[in-house]
This record gives sequence, structure tokens and C-alpha cells, in this order.
Amino acid sequence: MGDEYLVEMRRVSKRFPGVLANDRVDLTVRAGEIHVLLGENGSGKSTLMSILAGLYRPDEGEIYIGGRRVYLRSPRDAIRAGIGMVHQHFRLVDTFTVARNVVLGDPRVPFFLSRRRIERDIAGLSRQYKLRVDSRARVWQLSVGERQRVEILKVLYRGCRVLVLDEPTAVLTPQEARELFHNLREMAANGRAVVVITHKLPEVMEIADRVTVLRRGRAVATLERGTFNQRDLAWLMVGRDVVFQIDKPPASRGEIVLEIKDLSVLRDSGRPGLQGLSLDVRAGEILGVAGVAGNGQRELAEAVTGLRPVQAGAVLLAGRDITNVGVRGVIEQGVGYIPEDRLGTGLVPGLGVVDNLILKDYRRPGFHRGPFLNRRRCREQAAALVDRFDVRHSGLDTPVKLLSGGNLQRLLLAREISGALRLIVAVYPIRGLDVGATEAVHRMLLEQRAGGRAILLISEDLDEIFKLSDRIAVLYEGRVTGLLPAGETNPEEVGLLMMGGPAKGAGV
Repeated sequence: MGDEYLVEMRRVSKRFPGVLANDRVDLTVRAGEIHVLLGENGSGKSTLMSILAGLYRPDEGEIYIGGRRVYLRSPRDAIRAGIGMVHQHFRLVDTFTVARNVVLGDPRVPFFLSRRRIERDIAGLSRQYKLRVDSRARVWQLSVGERQRVEILKVLYRGCRVLVLDEPTAVLTPQEARELFHNLREMAANGRAVVVITHKLPEVMEIADRVTVLRRGRAVATLERGTFNQRDLAWLMVGRDVVFQIDKPPASRGEIVLEIKDLSVLRDSGRPGLQGLSLDVRAGEILGVAGVAGNGQRELAEAVTGLRPVQAGAVLLAGRDITNVGVRGVIEQGVGYIPEDRLGTGLVPGLGVVDNLILKDYRRPGFHRGPFLNRRRCREQAAALVDRFDVRHSGLDTPVKLLSGGNLQRLLLAREISGALRLIVAVYPIRGLDVGATEAVHRMLLEQRAGGRAILLISEDLDEIFKLSDRIAVLYEGRVTGLLPAGETNPEEVGLLMMGGPAKGAGV
């Protein structure tokens, strides 16, 4: 092996029951580079990095760090080898200070530690890599971007030479993402190897020195900066051309379908989630709701769909008050719901395709005979929907937990948008989907818009918000800080509003 590589993974394979997640994958990473790992959902990229981080053990293959073969049996082994991973879902203790989180679990720290020395060391790292964060602050007091900096400081404090980040911009504003990229460049310039897992092709074009593309568990290409474009990468990921710009004719806005008046809702913790929020969505338009995670998006979707009680204010559908009527009452009024959590809230993992597709229809005439389901009618309905929405499966009775992310989302859309609807509430409908599945989901939503349905689109992906929305509402701490026509704003302006910038727009 050449000394130019800080990391080399040779012919690494990993199997799970019924799945070959990694199939003899080769990956090399140089010191001083940002190496992007790209692939569609289920391609094996997170599994491969979990092996490098010691979370999984490979079934086959070899791993070399700095030219020396290593055996990574646990995350502690990986940390000792100089590998640190920042996961998409942060692993911090909210009630601890930044300093305590950084040193938590570090065996080098003595039982009786010097708090001042630890805080001084962390402050030095913060200055060196421009990771601004108060080492004495409690984690619950920090923004999402600041929490991510704490996670990066944790691995830097332990002396990592290889930094792995899983979907690092998923919860960041454009300004925070740009700052993160600058910091990653600084780390690479100091001789570290940086590996970024992402599905966002514009980010690959911006930061990658090299990119390795995985498809169905195999590494299909490793390309140098300047030798590829977005279309090349999409082709390698899914094996076909992908349309990046979807034709979106001007909206034919009709009457108000959803009207939210002075809505106040509590979080699970009992603290305010929404505080006097007012919005409306008209027939034939998509209202995009942007915001950093945790600023009231979840509470808004659940209040509208009957999943969360409303403390004050009102939710009106076509002029009819549906506040606190419950989930069944909302469904009967013609509301479709595409939740962010496909397998937790949207679908029942252990049930088959048929049973999941009739969850909202089984009470309708024709779907039951007395207390029993009309199984023949149910299967006919399911078969028709599966064919119409191109849901690929191994059988109508197959548990849906065995389907890929893209097919799960098609199945969910098939159930939620096939009825007589007035309103569709879609929460980050492309989370975890590859570019091909994303294209299909976006086309379906635009077809519903063209059919005169009102769509409330809640997403943390600003690319998705701008691609689909006619108007954009920005949430910050449970309030609307911006309400703007999509064609008259830009990601920079929306990003500032997401961070609590001055309120802007009609009705704000």
C-alpha cells in the first residue's frame, strides 16, 4: 500500500440477514483531502463508515490506517486509531455543559479533572478551527449548528486524524453549512482526512476533492475533482439520467383551503411549540414551511392532522373548524398526511402491502362485509395502487419493513393522495431518498397541485422548498418570521430568517 493513503479499506464486505450491505468495497482516503461518499438510500455508505468507526465488524476485508493494518472491534478501538465519526443524530447529554460532553467517556481524563484546564483546551480548539461555542454553556441552550460543533470538538479533542461526518448539513441553515465547509477545509489543510456522507449533489460539487460512488453495496467509481458533474454522479448512483429541474407552471391559486388562526401548541416537554401562529394555504398552491429542526414544524403538522392537541387558536379546513377533532375526524374531512417517519408514523412495519394501503379505507362500503374485511376487494385496490404508483415489492403480503426507502415512500403516497382530498400535509417527503426517488416524489406532489389540492410542505431541505413551493413561510421558535413568494426570495434571505432575523412578509 502506498504511503499517500491515510485510510485504506480493502475488499470490505458486510452482511445482515437477507442483505449484502457492502460487497468487497475498496476505499482510499488521503490526508489533507475531503472525500465524499455518495450513494442512493441503501447503497451501503453508512454501513461502510460504521465499520470504519468500529460500530460494525466487517465479515471480510482489511483496514489500514497510516499504512498499518488495524482491527476495529469497537468505537474505542477506532478512536485509538485516530478515527472519529459525527453522526447525523447527535449524541450529547442536554443537561451537561459543552466541556463535560467533550470529555465524556475519554479514558485519558482523570477522575478529578481540572474544569478550568478542560475549558481552556476546548476554547483553544474552538479558536484554532473557528468552531465557535461556549464551553460553559449547557447543550440544551445551544442551536443545532452549535451542537454539531460540539460533536466535532469531541473527536478533535481525542486527537482524531480521520473525521467522518454523516449528512452533516441536514439540519443546518445555508449560512451554517457554508461555515461548516470552511471549517472542514481548515481541518483538511492541517493534514486530517475528512470523509463526508451526503446525498446532496450540489454539496459534492462544492467540497469534494474526490468522490466515491456506491451502488447496491459496491463501489462503482472514485473520481477526482474536476472530472465529474452532477449528471455524471446521478448516473453512477441510479444507473439512468435524472431530471434536476422539474417543470412547474405558475400556480392557479383558488380559495383558502387551510386557515390557521393564532395557533398555540405545546411540545412533548410541556414547553411552547407554536406561539400564536397564523397561516393559510389555498387550493392549487404549495406553501413551503422552512426552519431549522425543532422550531415548531413537527407541532404544526401534528396539530393540523389531529395528532397533537391545540391549546389555543383554530384550524379551519374549507371554512370548517377541525380543531381537536382527532385523527379520524381530520381524515374524514379530506386531509392526507405524509409524515417524516415513514415506518414509525406512516406505515406499520410488520403488516403487508395490502393492509397498509387500506388503513384509511377499510371502513368504507365495499371494503368490509359486516365485521370482516372483503379481502378480495382490498387486494384489488392494493394491486391497482401499487401498479399506478410503481411500488416495487416481492408480494402484496410482504411486510413493508422489507421495502427500500423509495418504495416505502411511494407506498405511503399511494395511500395518502389517492382519495378525495382537499389538503395534503407533507413533512420532509424526500428524507433519506436517492435522486431518482426524489424526482418521483416531487412529480407526484406537483401533479396534486395541478389537480387543485392545497399542499402544506414542511421540509428542512431548502432545495426542496425552493423547487416546489409557491410561497415560503419561515418558522423560528414557534413563530412565523417570514412569509414570502418563492420567486422573490433566495436561500440566503430564508436562512437569515431561520436563524431569527427580522420578520418579513405579508401578515408577519
